[in-house]
Amino acid sequence: MKIREMTIEDYDQVYHLWKTIHGFGIRSIDDSREGVERFLKRNPTSSVVAEEDGKIVGCILCGHDGRRGCFYHVCVEESYRKHGIGRQMVGASMRALQAEGINKVSLIAFTKNDVGNAFWNRIGWTKREDLNYYDFTLNEENITVFIE
Repeated sequence: MKIREMTIEDYDQVYHLWKTIHGFGIRSIDDSREGVERFLKRNPTSSVVAEEDGKIVGCILCGHDGRRGCFYHVCVEESYRKHGIGRQMVGASMRALQAEGINKVSLIAFTKNDVGNAFWNRIGWTKREDLNYYDFTLNEENITVFIE
């Protein structure tokens, strides 16, 4: 298993992987090839993929705003789970953030994502109970489709 920086050349395989993850939310604009390319250009070193024999089996989109890092779309193909791949990818992205002087990382996990929430708890992340998360949609055409 190789953990490496994600490039736009990985997009087709990554998008296919996202489409297999039950409960995953994919945005029409942000998760398009153009949206991911824009994200990777802004954050060239911190997004990673897990690759085995040329096949991408895991992915993290990771970026920062100069102050705090954020994980998006963390996933591992179901048949590859429970082998430490997610933990290795998290470590690689966190090391990339640290190299850029970032000291804190956050993420959002859907409350119904039992597998994901169990993973984050198991590897030592803290669920925040002291804040509310708000967002505001600037582009109504950026629709989220959930994978069944």
